[in-house]
Amino acid sequence: MRRMDDLVVVGAGPYGLSIAAHAAAAGLGVRLLGRPMASWRDHMPVGMYLKSEPWSSNLSAPEGRYTLADYCATRGLSAEHGTPLPIGTFSAYGMWFARRAAPQVEEATVTEVTPQGGGFLVRTAEGPPLLARTVALAVGVMPFVHHPPALRELPPGHYSHSSGHRDLTRFAGREVAVLGAGQAALETATLLAEAGARPCLVARRSRLNWNTVPQPLSRPPLRALREPHSGLGTGWRSWAWSELPWAVRRLPAPTRERIAATALGPAGAWWLRDRFERRVPALLGHHLHRAVAVGERTRLGLTTRSGESVVLDAAHVIAATGFTPDLERLGLLDAGLRASLATVGDGRTPELSPRFESSWPGLFFAGLLTAPSFGPSMRFVHGAGFTAGRLVAGVRKRLGARGPLPDVTGDARHDRAAAGHPKTYLR
Repeated sequence: MRRMDDLVVVGAGPYGLSIAAHAAAAGLGVRLLGRPMASWRDHMPVGMYLKSEPWSSNLSAPEGRYTLADYCATRGLSAEHGTPLPIGTFSAYGMWFARRAAPQVEEATVTEVTPQGGGFLVRTAEGPPLLARTVALAVGVMPFVHHPPALRELPPGHYSHSSGHRDLTRFAGREVAVLGAGQAALETATLLAEAGARPCLVARRSRLNWNTVPQPLSRPPLRALREPHSGLGTGWRSWAWSELPWAVRRLPAPTRERIAATALGPAGAWWLRDRFERRVPALLGHHLHRAVAVGERTRLGLTTRSGESVVLDAAHVIAATGFTPDLERLGLLDAGLRASLATVGDGRTPELSPRFESSWPGLFFAGLLTAPSFGPSMRFVHGAGFTAGRLVAGVRKRLGARGPLPDVTGDARHDRAAAGHPKTYLR
């Protein structure tokens, strides 16, 4: 008879690694499937930087161990507030965390998760299927890539998503239209220009938003009270999204959907602004309504807010238009199971318990798909600290574990730091 594991974690990014670390520490029989840090290692251009502060970019392990600052200290690297960190350093940190905090990652591609008996059958492209009592889907963002509808009729070689490029030097000397107004669009366009391409940013917004230089960690008490630091930025609104996901979950579904869709909207990092404005022209307030292949080039039909038509020709179009969480895009999950799940309001994301369990017993979710349940922090690495321990506590409850649970529900050090003492992350 095949062994049945307590928990199979699908996905080995920040959320999957954090969940597996907590599950292993709790004594569960856990299998971790996926390519570790795949989105960060494979889908972000060389030269990118982490937008979040180092102290708010930790993966989660019990007792607050294995932080980004811990990793940097072992390598003689800097992880300082107000200093952007290279994506490559963060990816290497995730790999270091995987070796020390999590069970061994099995680099398998999961193709199917199907209910079987009281548990699940998990099939992979590389080996025999696994049996699991519970499953946690921490699949990251790549299944949810969003392309504007106008691009979808183009031949594949004419357009791509910003997450599809590791090396932008292939566009040197070519005109590239970059669609979007967030950090991915602004930084992709800047890196293209610095690699010798001729980018042009196209955005529906009439103006670009830029984050301000972060305030120092040590400030007068009144100023700190007026504008508290949090894992998602400065100010009480960011603090609420960052530190109170449990409260967001208690809001009405339409309110949660609106918060997930609109809070912490597109903005560029303060350290990118000068590099962008010196090199990249922008067509702001332009709506893309048509895209046509003309030989090997692409012709974009744009409309201004005043109704004027504008035509832009480019050798290639890169859509830096984000990701749309949608259960229907999760093809690895059995179609019947998907259709049966309770969802948040009118959307296509799973309604979840306080411990991240879906309406199908034993099926848990983490990451982007949970944002309409717990708020915008689930779109960022910072949300892994809230998710991992609570999800594992939910798994233990589902399994009927006996005895007191270990303290894996919030990383006490992490919670204290995020609540107003981020200096505990800096060494």
